[in-house]
Amino acid sequence: MTKKENLSQRTADVLRQMIVQKQTYQVGQKLPNENDLSAQLGISRTTLREAIRILVSEGLLYVERGNGTFVSSQMDVKTDPQLDIHAKKITLRDLYEARMIIEPEAAVLACKRATQEDIDYILKVGKEVQEWILKDPTSSERIEVEAEFHSSIVRACHNDFLAQFTPIIKETIEKTFDLHLNLDVIAEDAYKEHILIMDFLKRRDAQALKSAVTIHLHHAILHEEISINN
Repeated sequence: MTKKENLSQRTADVLRQMIVQKQTYQVGQKLPNENDLSAQLGISRTTLREAIRILVSEGLLYVERGNGTFVSSQMDVKTDPQLDIHAKKITLRDLYEARMIIEPEAAVLACKRATQEDIDYILKVGKEVQEWILKDPTSSERIEVEAEFHSSIVRACHNDFLAQFTPIIKETIEKTFDLHLNLDVIAEDAYKEHILIMDFLKRRDAQALKSAVTIHLHHAILHEEISINN
């Protein structure tokens, strides 16, 4: 990754944090114009455009020609109109199975391609997840940082197509919380499993990370099945 690409990615991370965690910009809100926003962030307009392109590819932003850049719902997948993760026929198990197929392999790729800045950011968000699990495991804040933790690992692959998968992660987590599926047990397991995921990522142990992510998702599916069967 070149220095320019690295700066664009870091800028995208800053904007993403402003939108997802700090909520500086709300869904449907227009971002400041290029001159103002680039000055605010202390970057060039070229770097800002590339960062916006990254967030557009993730479905977090969308651009209206002649009107500006806006924050979209994070659940919008704009690359394929036939992919509707809100469709009634799509079950929570469907979403988890999609994650089981994609995320473990994405974790392997992230180990190879993630910059140190990527890893530092993932670990920072992971620490916030752990704090919320201990403080209030069912809070909306925990949902946001949990989704961002897993999404940031996928984004660390630096693959624009895989980045478009991240809305499925948030949808899965939100559905799990909405259905109140064994949240206490899930939180206890998640806390332990997040520690392993962060440790293996820090060490760039691709196969161990793949196994940890697989086990983490498998446990979530298992809890979902137990809850439904009961």
